[in-house]
Amino acid sequence: MQRLSADSVTLGYDQRVIAKDLSVEIPDHSFTVIVGPNACGKSTLLRALSRMLKPSEGRVLLDGQTIHSMPAKKVAKTLGLLPQSSIAPDGITVADLVARGRYPHQGLLRQWSSEDERIVQESMDATGVGELGERYVDELSGGQRQRVWIAMALAQQTPLLLLDEPTTFLDIQHQIEVLDLCAELHESQGRTLVAVLHDLNQAARYASHLIAMRGGEIVAEGPPSRIVTAELVREVFGVRCQVIDDPETGTPLVVPAARQRDGARVS
Repeated sequence: MQRLSADSVTLGYDQRVIAKDLSVEIPDHSFTVIVGPNACGKSTLLRALSRMLKPSEGRVLLDGQTIHSMPAKKVAKTLGLLPQSSIAPDGITVADLVARGRYPHQGLLRQWSSEDERIVQESMDATGVGELGERYVDELSGGQRQRVWIAMALAQQTPLLLLDEPTTFLDIQHQIEVLDLCAELHESQGRTLVAVLHDLNQAARYASHLIAMRGGEIVAEGPPSRIVTAELVREVFGVRCQVIDDPETGTPLVVPAARQRDGARVS
């Protein structure tokens, strides 16, 4: 049994159903990436897996228990989340924001300690923001802010980390830095990561397990080298392409078909 899974869930907002009878198991110690076209349900699935969205039917299981029946602090000690849009309070420093990741470990009999201080500093060092502790978060660049949010999630010290579009609004350099950091967390610390990404080539390069969705359903899942084909890309994204080996990594690289010279699109 995997630590995190969804069992026949129906997901939606108000009366609008996004996914119905959806089941998925997240492989332990994997870097799982969910891909698919806009409005296919990938972020909705991640929200359900993170306990932010309760299924109208079915259940999400964390360590064999229904996640919505578990105390919030217990979930927060096991599962960390980097939401799609993270907004820091005005006037908060990097160190203070990262320190909020230690909240699940506080209690009446367990207050702030030197261990918490050490974990906060180690989390900032691991994400390359160790020298920014006294800076205000709203003074930082987009890439730096994203690293700070990841540091806060790391400070929770959870074996599971979920990231909803962690590269959105970042330039290519900062996208690569963030994804390299995620890969390092997965490879060196054995954490299970689940991320939603828009860029299929980035997903194929970094993921150990890929989930492709369309219309609220899982079309394919498995190692990118096995499932990323021209047929899959056309089925999921509606794009004609060639799939070649990435010259840097050997992972699948999707090359979209060019438009015709007369200006007409290739059908």
